Amino acid sequence: MTILVTGGAGFIGANFILNWMGRESAPVINLDKLTYAGNLQSLIAVENHSRYRFVRGDIADRELLDELLEEHKPTAIVNFAAESHVDRSILGPADFIQTNLVGTFQLLESVCAYWQGLSGKVHEKSREGFRFLHVSTDEVYGSLLPDDPAFSE
Repeated sequence: MTILVTGGAGFIGANFILNWMGRESAPVINLDKLTYAGNLQSLIAVENHSRYRFVRGDIADRELLDELLEEHKPTAIVNFAAESHVDRSILGPADFIQTNLVGTFQLLESVCAYWQGLSGKVHEKSREGFRFLHVSTDEVYGSLLPDDPAFSE
């Protein structure tokens, strides 16, 4: 079992990886573009661990995604990769469109093709055993006013 974490050098992604590495035995492949939100210093504790590998890359790079999926054959993908910070999106929306829309689309397309190639039998390398988790923060939804209802799934 291997997991692929995208955006793993961001605040939430790095904490997820550190927690995973402390609790689980499955290897982690960390794919991160290292934009303003990425900080490899957060992962110093695991950077030389035999079960951890960092790959600098973009979720919008379909060729790279396909290569990583074929090489590592993950049984789960946890997607933290995103441009956040609403104020930054107003000043420069192109990066947000590229990562949050195009990148997420490319990731889903690549993962869907990978998933279709898995067997239908129930075991960890099967369609039924495979998991894709998309994680985000409230910042991608915008700010709430004091009287607005809380966000929910």
